[in-house]
Amino acid sequence: MSAVGSNTVSRQAIRAIALVEAFKGVLVLLVACGVLTLMRRQDLVEVAEQLVRHMHLNPASRYPHIFLDAVDNFQERGHLLWLAAGALGYSAARLAEGYGLWRERAWAEWLAALSGAIYLPFDVMHLTRHTTWLGVTVLLVNLAVVGVMVVALLQRRRAARARLQGSAPARTG
Repeated sequence: MSAVGSNTVSRQAIRAIALVEAFKGVLVLLVACGVLTLMRRQDLVEVAEQLVRHMHLNPASRYPHIFLDAVDNFQERGHLLWLAAGALGYSAARLAEGYGLWRERAWAEWLAALSGAIYLPFDVMHLTRHTTWLGVTVLLVNLAVVGVMVVALLQRRRAARARLQGSAPARTG
């Protein structure tokens, strides 16, 4: 494959990652808006119980019970506000990363590589406890993202070095 072809594949991969990051940012932003909307509700636990019943889940079983406990603990407005603020910050970071990747900015490639690499030890630790297809898929996707970003950063470094060497005066002697 020629250098142009590999560069195009790399650009397409980076653009795909940019879209995924932007999608995650929008999704979390919508969740944050939902949390802020719920702050006005006085009957948050009742709404959660209705949701569990609507989904035909047993409120006494493990996961619905964890969900209901979490809602009960977040009933205090301060907790919901911090949750919404955290979601807003995460969303802003993901949207900025998506924008930067789309515009081929080096800072976004660094951010994507580092943020993807942060998850890798947790992904591996999770797989050592519970090996699932979803866990393996998440690990492989994170490895691919980190790999694409590292390759892009190395290509960027090589291109910068080539530009510097091309503009350096020729040595005689």
